[in-house]
Amino acid sequence: MTGEQSRESGIGAEDKEDVLLSVRNLQTHFPVTEGILRREVGRVRAVDGVSFALQRGEILGIVGESGSGKTTVAHSILQLQEPTAGEIWFDGNNITALSERELRSFRRRAQLIVQDPNDAFNPRMKVRDAIAEPLLLHGIRDASKRRAIVEDIVERVGLSADDGDRYPHEFSGGEKQRLAIARSLVVNPDLIIADEPTSALDDRVQSDILALLDRIRREHDIAVVFISHNIELVRRFCDRVAVMYLGEIVEKGRTKQVIEDPAHPYTQALVGSVPTLEPGVQSFPSLLTDTVPDPSDPPSGCRFHTRCPSVIAPPELSIEAETWTALAGYRFTLEARELPPEVEEAIEAERTEAIAAIREAFDIPKTTGDDSIDAAMARSMEALASGDTEAAASIASDALPTICETTVPDERQVGARSVRCHLYDDSDGAE
Repeated sequence: MTGEQSRESGIGAEDKEDVLLSVRNLQTHFPVTEGILRREVGRVRAVDGVSFALQRGEILGIVGESGSGKTTVAHSILQLQEPTAGEIWFDGNNITALSERELRSFRRRAQLIVQDPNDAFNPRMKVRDAIAEPLLLHGIRDASKRRAIVEDIVERVGLSADDGDRYPHEFSGGEKQRLAIARSLVVNPDLIIADEPTSALDDRVQSDILALLDRIRREHDIAVVFISHNIELVRRFCDRVAVMYLGEIVEKGRTKQVIEDPAHPYTQALVGSVPTLEPGVQSFPSLLTDTVPDPSDPPSGCRFHTRCPSVIAPPELSIEAETWTALAGYRFTLEARELPPEVEEAIEAERTEAIAAIREAFDIPKTTGDDSIDAAMARSMEALASGDTEAAASIASDALPTICETTVPDERQVGARSVRCHLYDDSDGAE
């Protein structure tokens, strides 16, 4: 089945028998320590409950902003970083329970392509020797056999066999990435994890590298985990996609469906960030705040709620949806200490003038239709106008609760994809 056929079929890897890789509730945390005794005072929850499956020959994209945990997922799968909890199954074996010898065998079948191809090569070593190094590590001692394998693989990635006698600095960035791909293919893997493999390349070279990876994947039935912050590249290259935010997968499904009709507000924000001149393409509301929370202290409930333009109002609150969004934006902007410059300047002005500037900056009406909200907002803005941002945020927080803050959303089926969002709490699986 080709990538395009897989996209159109609507069948996810979880539904198929030929699953190569299964990641189950993966958690990878890093301790935060302080003092001479390195006492643990917290944890960075880089990956916090990630699950997905990958079929042989399939391409799964993992997409999200920097700091979402994508690279940590890659390193955890390859056991370059020891997971805190969860299971990783590869071809029927739990690799988190492998011996060192078994782990070396697994690493022959699972290879990493890194973001910067310079990291894959020793500048003082000819590329032929660098590409042959994994063969030597995995027990192929015959030098002539290694040379033949390397020359063949270098030609398969579009370069000349004679290029093996050159040094890394003699190649362009795109050529070095081709050589990095050759190095990952030389041991005939079943799985390639490509971590931002085109981010340092221009658009034309990006397309060439993606086409090369796709051709190799089709010819050799290799599964690929493609990690990127660029949702447009994921759309062009991947069969399915998992969208990550602060260590969690918030939406996953067929690439075509997820990107053309995103369900989670964070996916909508990623799709909306891609410039387009196509008529009729839907636009999405902007984020409430720009600040990505600290992964060592992630928000409670839904981790995206502090930035979510669709954050849910309490059911008893009877105000216009636009007004609620403006109030939520005000609240979470204060909590993020992300005050607009005009508000910073207004705080220095006379109180009445400052409050008027705050209302205008956040588009807060003088009356919301709810007397208790109006009173709370008046107190909050008074505090902000006097320079007490902490008190202003506390008052707004008490007055504007949301289920998105208090309750972790369950994973719901929305059509053929899964979404973690309270907007779909009543979903029956239909779209």
